Amino acid sequence: MSDEAGHIAERKMQFLFALRSRGVTDARVLAAMERIDRGPFVRGIFAGRAYEDMPLPIACGQTISQPSVVGLMTQALAVTPRDKVLEVGTGSGYQAAILSQLARRVYTVDRHRALVREASALFAALDLANIIALTADGSFGLPEQAPFDRIIVTAAAEDPPGPLLAQLKIGGIMVLPVGQSDAVQRLIRVTRSETGYDYDELRPVRFVPLVEGLGRDG
Repeated sequence: MSDEAGHIAERKMQFLFALRSRGVTDARVLAAMERIDRGPFVRGIFAGRAYEDMPLPIACGQTISQPSVVGLMTQALAVTPRDKVLEVGTGSGYQAAILSQLARRVYTVDRHRALVREASALFAALDLANIIALTADGSFGLPEQAPFDRIIVTAAAEDPPGPLLAQLKIGGIMVLPVGQSDAVQRLIRVTRSETGYDYDELRPVRFVPLVEGLGRDG
């Protein structure tokens, strides 16, 4: 093994150790995050920081989430191999790639056409054939493919959007950050039952706001 390859292998080991130390303990989630290299999803001047547990800027004023937060959100989602998942906020595509290792099918939407285009190219290069990426206003979900077993939102709304709640199957789970964009947000898990919705507060987080409409490139 070359020095460079050894260095990368060591950084990946430290990456997985950091995930465990921050509460990502689900074996399937850890295995998925070991298989999906974060490196290709971080570009430009921040590429060298791909294995650090921190959020990083990407195009269109968006961010790639902190890996431990990706892991904790995925863990809270409790995805099973038969699930159909909706992700609102494709971003770099990293979260959808992780989900692709756990679910039957992943639909991911973003308001920025450029991000969807770049993420789709990465999914194809990585042979992640069970992800469908679309340019759409994620606050309205994807009614033509509903209902979903799981929904994950990677941008903060003041309240869980009604259309997304309506597109969740009975017994389904949605994980999303809720709160004002300039204040502390809370990561929430919503479980739909026969009689309504149950809410669990998980932890404080900080995400970009969920914005209605398409981006200027969309």
